[in-house]
Amino acid sequence: MPRPQKILAITGGVGGAKLALGLSKILGPEQVLFAVNVADDFTHLGLHISPDIDSLTYALAQENNQELGWGRAGETWQFIDTLGSLGGEDWFRLGDKDMALHTRRSQLLGQGATLTEATAEIIQRMGIKHTVAPVSDDPIRTVVQSDIGELAFQHYFVREQCAPAVSGFRFDGVHSATLNPVIAAWLTDCDGIIICPSNPFVSVAPVIEVHGFLEAASHIPTVAVSPIVAGTAIKGPAAKMMQELNIPASAVAVAEHYQRHYPGLLNGFVIDESDGESLDAIALPTVATQSVMKSLKDRIALAERCLAFFSELPT
Repeated sequence: MPRPQKILAITGGVGGAKLALGLSKILGPEQVLFAVNVADDFTHLGLHISPDIDSLTYALAQENNQELGWGRAGETWQFIDTLGSLGGEDWFRLGDKDMALHTRRSQLLGQGATLTEATAEIIQRMGIKHTVAPVSDDPIRTVVQSDIGELAFQHYFVREQCAPAVSGFRFDGVHSATLNPVIAAWLTDCDGIIICPSNPFVSVAPVIEVHGFLEAASHIPTVAVSPIVAGTAIKGPAAKMMQELNIPASAVAVAEHYQRHYPGLLNGFVIDESDGESLDAIALPTVATQSVMKSLKDRIALAERCLAFFSELPT
């Protein structure tokens, strides 16, 4: 199977954005499109907030906050600190620069723009040439089923700091949502899909479960990168979620999850070199490589390895 010339990259969260940046450095805007999870989106303080789109936007613009691991570089916090001092909700830490982006997105949406159009406007203003496409312009919302009841995703993730034990997830609106026409058109002549190392339960699932996606992608070779390395998640609650769902927190279990819930989707799987002893336990063509991305060089190297992997897949 030759190295693909046109890629769709599925991403959500900080880990996915890291690999996306690597792909953007070696593939031009006509070669890779980023399909982004929107099920984490919510309305807060009257603003439409799209955390996964923003993580990717800041990563591609190389303006992500390296110290915090989320948000925008050079951030200040006068707004949220003042809001808290006045008795307002300050559990979702919105920086001052971040507030400007959310305000502009909300203005555009209020003027009748779709989320796709609003995203395109913002990324163009930030100097990004690649296309960042929400998986759908229709609302999809993750509901976390937990030991303290059902929680909106950001209430679980940020307000409760992932402390509640999870028992499952629901994606309200996912089956009635329309696949973004930009993504649907891209898939008609796309020759490779990379699922970035994003949480398979709450970042990837609400992308690939949108009505029409799996059918449109059924003929396209697809490779996923494990977000679990040596039994832990590099970023986020994936390993904790797996333990609470009685799933081993391992790269092998991630591969099995994809195969069980989305049979036929994956043609290959990428794990970290520290999990190399698990290669024979995965019933998919699998490669082990350095997947922990601490630097831009690491991001580019993993992107290159993923692209090269396609040529090693059985035809």
